[in-house]
Amino acid sequence: MQAADLTVKVFGDGADLAGILDLSQNPLVSGFTTNPTLMRQAGVEDYESFARDVLEAVPDKPISFEVFSDDFPEMARQARAIASWGDNVYVKVPITNTLGQSSSGLVKDLSHDGVKVNVTAMFTIAQVDETLAALEGGAPANVSVFAGRIADAGIDPIPTMRATLDRLHDHPQVELIWASPREILNVVQADEIGCHIITVTHDLLRKLGNLGKDLDEFSLDTVKMFADDAASAGYTL
Repeated sequence: MQAADLTVKVFGDGADLAGILDLSQNPLVSGFTTNPTLMRQAGVEDYESFARDVLEAVPDKPISFEVFSDDFPEMARQARAIASWGDNVYVKVPITNTLGQSSSGLVKDLSHDGVKVNVTAMFTIAQVDETLAALEGGAPANVSVFAGRIADAGIDPIPTMRATLDRLHDHPQVELIWASPREILNVVQADEIGCHIITVTHDLLRKLGNLGKDLDEFSLDTVKMFADDAASAGYTL
C-alpha cells in the first residue's frame, strides 16, 4: 500500500502554525485537530488569536479546537464562541470533566443547536454508546477514540474501534477518529477496518512516505544513516 491508496482521512494533529500551513498544502491531509496540551507545548499564548490565524490560512478543511473550562456552563459558552469562528470548525468537548462527570448533556445541547462537536478522550464502548445517544438527530459530529492510549494500557484497540464503527451505521452524521496513533502501522490498521479519520502528529506525518517502502531498501538506508552519523561525529577507536 502507498499513501495515495489510503481511504482513511488523515488529519494533522498539532499546534505549530508554520507546520499547519505547510501541511495544508499536502493533498494527503484532509483536516486538522489540536488541543490545549499541544498548544501549550507549541508556546501558544493567545488561544483565540492562534485559532483565527489557523482558520484564515485553512478556511476550507475541518479543524477541531477544544474547550478548556472544567465547568459545564462555561464549556457551553466557550463551545458556542469557538463554533462561531467558522463553518469548518468542530468543537472538541471531553467525554467528562476532571471530576469524571459526564458531558453527554452538554454534547446533546450543543449538537442539537447545530454545533459540530468532536467528543474527545474516549476509551470505552460504554462512553461511545452514551455519546451516540446524545448525538442522535444532531449536527455532524466526530467521536475521538484514543486507540493509541488504549494500546499503551496493553489492550488491543482494534475490537473497540470495530465495535464503534458498527454502531455508527445508524448514525451517518458521525465519523470515528482514530486518535493518538503511535506509528504508521496504525494508519494502515485504521484504513483496513474502515475508520473514517486518523489524527497524525506532524512528526509522524513525515514518516508517511515510508508506507509501502521496500524493506531491503529501508535496511540499506538505515545502514547508511549509521555510517553517516558515525562519520559526522568523527568517532575513532
